[in-house]
Amino acid sequence: MKVLVVGGGGREHAIVKKLKESKEITVLYCAPGNGGIAADAVCVPIKATDVEALAEYAAREQMDYVVVAPDDPLCMGLVDRLSGRGIPAFGPDKAAARIEGSKVFAKDLMRRYGIPTARYEAFDDARKALAYVAQARCPIVVKADGLALGKGVLICQTNAEAEAAVDEMMRGGRFGASGSRVVVEEFLEGPEVSVLCFTDGTTIRPMVASMDHKRALDGDEGLNTGGMGVIAPNPYYTPEVAQRCMEEIFLPTLEAMRREGCPFRGCLYFGLMITADGPKVIEYNCRFGDPETQAVLPLMQSDLFAVMRATTDGTLERAEVRFSGGASCCVVLASGGYPKQYETGKPITGIAGAERNACVYHAGTRLDGDGNVLTAGGRVLGVTAVAETLPEAIRKAYAAADHIHFDGLHRRSDIGARALKALE
Repeated sequence: MKVLVVGGGGREHAIVKKLKESKEITVLYCAPGNGGIAADAVCVPIKATDVEALAEYAAREQMDYVVVAPDDPLCMGLVDRLSGRGIPAFGPDKAAARIEGSKVFAKDLMRRYGIPTARYEAFDDARKALAYVAQARCPIVVKADGLALGKGVLICQTNAEAEAAVDEMMRGGRFGASGSRVVVEEFLEGPEVSVLCFTDGTTIRPMVASMDHKRALDGDEGLNTGGMGVIAPNPYYTPEVAQRCMEEIFLPTLEAMRREGCPFRGCLYFGLMITADGPKVIEYNCRFGDPETQAVLPLMQSDLFAVMRATTDGTLERAEVRFSGGASCCVVLASGGYPKQYETGKPITGIAGAERNACVYHAGTRLDGDGNVLTAGGRVLGVTAVAETLPEAIRKAYAAADHIHFDGLHRRSDIGARALKALE
């Protein structure tokens, strides 16, 4: 079968590598791909956000299946366009993708159906939002309604910070149209857990729980990023917590989406906080997380392609979804200055050495005319190691990452430290 993966980051590289293991796939394509994906799939120079061109390409080249990985094309309706051409695809349609594309939609959904989440208010009037945060109890969280590359969430310690956040989003256009509406919600405390789930709209199969590290600097300091590393499994996601999440969050969310007339099919991501009152939803994503995917998929023992098709066909209940009992750690190597300004075009060395004991996923790379790998983004590489235990996986990932060099390389040195403390 001919399969096209849409996207060009570390998440897509992890998906491509796992799909390559399927005996049913004869040719694998990726649009637009990157310098590392080019070694595992045929890269097609079409942007992930050019949904019409992608749908036309998939139809012209007679793709048997398309995996839509990023949030933007999902929220723009790429799955709908493919379906209109008779091409099956992995991922939710435009209506269901609103669960990530609009924070207001997601929060209102949880309120209507009694799904545990932080208390909140939504605003499309800047003056009303400013008046609200001026007297709100802090710390408080201000979120842009729409997609913002994982950076549209600001934790404000003071009322002045909250007012500045609202002003930047709603009046300053910091996140464009995504910030024209905002959600202001209470600050929750507790360990965070990411759970990616396969679902066909009725059946849901959780993957291994993981722990992301969003802050740029050690000790969870610095600016929020798209993710500086991740470990799996998450020790805070105990069997008891998992059972509560299934009964109070996962199944009710699926039911809510069905009742709203937009059943969710694909990968539904639950960003959770384990509070003193139990697990609560911080956010939903309508796709695989990045970099969570780079830690979770290496632990998957089932055929990813077979599971994906089961979500599309509505047969997930009969599909085998199995993960190993080991652990994984992904360390992200970023460009100096990320998530703010950074330079690209830096030669990368040492990838082959790192790959002797780990998997190197390319996130922001490109090839020059001579086939050399250069930096081409903020997050450049994700180095993932798998082992029987979490301490060993962390050690292996950092040992592998030590082989890689490029000018300005930045990484955190404490990925997994909080998880190790929880295991003590």
